[in-house]
Amino acid sequence: MYKRPQNQYEFGTIPQPIRSDGAGATDLGPRDIMRDIENPDMLVPPVTDSGSIPNLKFSFSDTNMQLYPGGWSREVTARELPIATTLAGVNMRLLPGGVRELHWHKQVEWAYMLLGKARITAVDQDGRNFIADIGEGDLWYFPPGIPHSVQGLEEGCEFLLVFDDGNFSEFDTFTISDWFAHTPKEILSANFGVSENAFTHVPNKQTYMYQAKVPGSLKSQRIESPHGSVPKSFTHKLLSQKPIQTSGGTVRIADSSNFPISTRIAAALVEIKPGAMREMHWHPNNDEWQYYLTGIGRMTAFAANGTARTFNVRAGDVGYVPFAFGHYIQNIGEESLWFLEIFQSHRFEDISLNQWMALTPHELVQTNLHVGPQLMNSLRKQKSPVVKYPKL
Repeated sequence: MYKRPQNQYEFGTIPQPIRSDGAGATDLGPRDIMRDIENPDMLVPPVTDSGSIPNLKFSFSDTNMQLYPGGWSREVTARELPIATTLAGVNMRLLPGGVRELHWHKQVEWAYMLLGKARITAVDQDGRNFIADIGEGDLWYFPPGIPHSVQGLEEGCEFLLVFDDGNFSEFDTFTISDWFAHTPKEILSANFGVSENAFTHVPNKQTYMYQAKVPGSLKSQRIESPHGSVPKSFTHKLLSQKPIQTSGGTVRIADSSNFPISTRIAAALVEIKPGAMREMHWHPNNDEWQYYLTGIGRMTAFAANGTARTFNVRAGDVGYVPFAFGHYIQNIGEESLWFLEIFQSHRFEDISLNQWMALTPHELVQTNLHVGPQLMNSLRKQKSPVVKYPKL
C-alpha cells in the first residue's frame, strides 16, 4: 500500500504544486513524480492561466508501438488526442530494406523524413509513375487514392506521416496483400491472365510491413511509363530551402505556393533558439497540429472568454491549437527547439499580434490597452515569427 510522506521535508527536491504567490499546497500522493518534473508549468500553472481548455498535448511515447519484421509504427489520432479533429500523425521506422508495403489511403499522406533515407514509389490515375529517394528534411505528399510504397535504404529511416483527418488510423489502409488475400484465386487468375498456380504463395492476410533486401540504385529500378512521369513532383526538400531568418530563429514554409502538389496540407519548420519564442499569433484558416523534433518548450493557448492554459512540450510530443486560438511557444531549454506547424490547408497563414497593433491607429491601441510610447515605439510593421527575449 502507498505510504504517504509524514511531512514536506521528505520530498527533498520533488516539485510541489505551490506557486510563488503562495497559492496551492503540497501533493502527498500517490503521484507520478517524473511526469510532474517534465511538466512544471502544468503542475504550477502561471497565474495568467484560467478556465477550462481541453488537453492540447499527447506524446508518441504514450502510444501503442506496433512491431513488425522490417520496422515499427505508432500513431496519434483523435482517439489519443480528442481535440485533434483535422489531422492525425504516424511515426514510422524502417530498417535497411524494410518495406511499408504497396498501399493507398482515402486521405492525403504528407510526410517529413526525420532520419536516414528511403525510396518512395507511386503511380497516378493516368498511369504516370514516380520513383525517388528521400533524405533527412525532405517531404513527400500523396493525394488520396494514389498507390505508393516506402522502403528503407542503406541506413534505414524514420519519418513522420500526417493525414488530413483526425480520425484516420494507419490500420484503415488499403494494402495490396490484404486485397489479394481476400480475392478468390480464380478471380486473380482471370484478372491477370495467368494460371491460379501463380498465386500459390501470396499472403493469406495483410502484410503491412516486411523485411527485404536494400534495393539497388535508383537508376537500376527506373521503369519508363508510356504515359510519362507525374506532372507535379511528390517530393520537396524543405530543410534545403532558404529559411526566413529572425532574431530568435528560423522558419521554413512549405505549402502549395512552393510545393504545388500539396493542396491539402501546409506546414512550417520552426527553429526557436535558446532565450527566444514563437511570437504571439494565431491562424485564420485552420487548426494547428504540431510535432516537436528537438528541445523543450512551453506553449500557452488563449481561448477567449478569460481562458488560457500552458503546456510543457518536448521532443516526440504532438501539440494542437484549435482554429483562431492565440498562442505562443517559448524555448525553455539550452538547445534549439525545432518543431513542425502543420495545417489542413493549401496555404500557410498566420496573424502576428505585434504587426496587427503596429498597423492599427496608435491612439486606438493606446486607449484600448492603456499603454504609452515605450510599447508603441517598439511595434513592428513586418512579421518576425520568432523573437529573442530583450535584455532588460
